[in-house]
Amino acid sequence: QVQLVESGGGLVQAGDSLRLSCAASGRTFSSLAMGWFRQAPGKEREFVCVISGSGSVTYYGDSVKGRFTISRDNAKNTVYLQVNSLKPEDTAVYYCAAGFAPPNMVVRTTSPTQYIYWGQGTQVTVSS
Repeated sequence: QVQLVESGGGLVQAGDSLRLSCAASGRTFSSLAMGWFRQAPGKEREFVCVISGSGSVTYYGDSVKGRFTISRDNAKNTVYLQVNSLKPEDTAVYYCAAGFAPPNMVVRTTSPTQYIYWGQGTQVTVSS
């Protein structure tokens, strides 16, 4: 069993930055691929990015490429999402998720159904 707890969301203005964190507990963190998803009201959950267990492989959704950066610190059992140049359309609940995809499959791990463990989410609201 893996427990995930997100933090770092908030209300910001367009152009601002945030760093979201996801703390994990419960099993060997470095064996898990970690992803970030987001869900806006009335919309489906959207893939944001994913990182392999070692951190050597990352993959981003088209809407966030160049603005968001995923990283992880396996010594702290934490994955981060640095979000820059925020736009109002980035407003959503951001979720972290954990799965067992090997590094060579991480770039294909973009569906919520491919993840087993989920956090409770953290709200990011961007005002124009």
